[in-house]
Amino acid sequence: MDKILSIIKSVNGDINDVVWGAFGLLLLVGTGIIVTSCTKFFQVTHIGLWFKHTLGSLFNKDVIKHSKEKGSISPFQALCTALAATVGTGNIAGVAAAICTGGAGAVFWMWVAAFFGMMTNYAENVLGIFFRRKNENGEWSGGAMYYLVDGLGNKKGMKYVGKVLAVLFCIFAMLASFGIGSMGQVNKIVTNIAQAFDVTALSSIEVFSGVSLYNIILGAIIMALTALITLGGLKRIANVAEKIVPFMVVLFVLGSLVIIGVNYASILPAFKAIFVNAFKPEAFVGGGIGVVVGKVVTQGFKRGVFSNEAGLGSSVMVHSNSNIKEPVKQGMWGIFEVFADTMVVCTMTALVVLTAGGLDGGVFNVLTGEIAEGYTDATLVGGAFNSIFSWGNIGEKFIAIAMFLFAFTTVLGWSHYGSKAWEYLFGAKTTFVFRIIHVCTVIFGAVLTSSLAWDISDTFNGLMMIPNLIGVLVLTPLVVKITANYLRRTKKGEDIEPMYNFDPKVQAEEIARVIDGE
Repeated sequence: MDKILSIIKSVNGDINDVVWGAFGLLLLVGTGIIVTSCTKFFQVTHIGLWFKHTLGSLFNKDVIKHSKEKGSISPFQALCTALAATVGTGNIAGVAAAICTGGAGAVFWMWVAAFFGMMTNYAENVLGIFFRRKNENGEWSGGAMYYLVDGLGNKKGMKYVGKVLAVLFCIFAMLASFGIGSMGQVNKIVTNIAQAFDVTALSSIEVFSGVSLYNIILGAIIMALTALITLGGLKRIANVAEKIVPFMVVLFVLGSLVIIGVNYASILPAFKAIFVNAFKPEAFVGGGIGVVVGKVVTQGFKRGVFSNEAGLGSSVMVHSNSNIKEPVKQGMWGIFEVFADTMVVCTMTALVVLTAGGLDGGVFNVLTGEIAEGYTDATLVGGAFNSIFSWGNIGEKFIAIAMFLFAFTTVLGWSHYGSKAWEYLFGAKTTFVFRIIHVCTVIFGAVLTSSLAWDISDTFNGLMMIPNLIGVLVLTPLVVKITANYLRRTKKGEDIEPMYNFDPKVQAEEIARVIDGE
């Protein structure tokens, strides 16, 4: 058995090195650069437009009101559900890991990845709305698998390529939903809660090697909560997400601002460390086309992608259920999703770590890049909060609660992603089977201690992006065309037919709904 596990670990490591190594990360960022260039830097040139239609529209009843259409949710619910899945442990432990491994400079490259990732996410969601279809239950279904089949597959000689890539994407997405979207998140929840809110009477009872009764009880509670929400389908998940996500993001940002404010003297040194370390010679090795991405750059890109998931094609599966008709409008929510996840939440985490103790050392010394003894990437943020909220370990407890909210909502979001992948492979009538299986995997996250399970699921997560990015790259001209169509109608006032859907029948139905004022 040990030999088999060793082989699996070796093979998985080789695959992981490719999908999350220089090739995969450059493919991700490269796609973002291409989409950004082709849309003439839409995220910058139309920043007022996408802010107006996202953050500026939160009091618009058409954006926040619940949809009566079967299986449809509001644009705001779609955003919250997508953020529920993306804002996870990567926003806390992931950012700390990037700083531990790549130094403060990794934060800059995380921002770069997010800047271009905004347009990758935009393109994914534009395509998601344009190629979505109604399933046998009369609900919207969309995602990378559909634009691979109906978009890429309609290109000359690409019919079967599109079908194969769609199936592979769904298999990888489904498997990733069990790991990164379930067990990995629950493991972080249980670990942090058990440490911050220890109940000795339960944690001292070892049920089997390395697993206490406390772990099992926590896992069972989380499993019950997951079942209560996810078995109710997307509408129930979205209803919970729209209540929890804004609260948890605001709570974390406010807590972070307190830490940063108290350590205000370290703010400028922190930003200096970010920019100086990002461009140190050792950040790059080699030159020209054959540049090898160094540790600092790699960590920034990798953690940025891990956090916001731009390029994986995951959040498209919930954005496609929005009751919105304009692909470009939903694409703008995709831009805002990456902005909120990385530019706001991840940046707060980074500044908390870099300013806590700051010039005097603390948990992380911005001058030397040294981490205080006894801290790891998993405990660094908690230590930073504890440096201010030290009474009764309030800081550690705050992070444990934040980790619970971040990770638990990720489980909810990924439950929907996995069910959509399952639906494509086995039909909408059987998705309840997937949801039950997904709920059952939760308890394993509370008891498994081996890192192999997380490494494998991490690989599946990365493998999702390959077929997705192939589709996005090939269909980028279509994204540009749909974007131009929208801008010509809304900005220039031209009387041309809108581009709502690739299917003429659905296109006609959507136009009729607009005429009827729906």
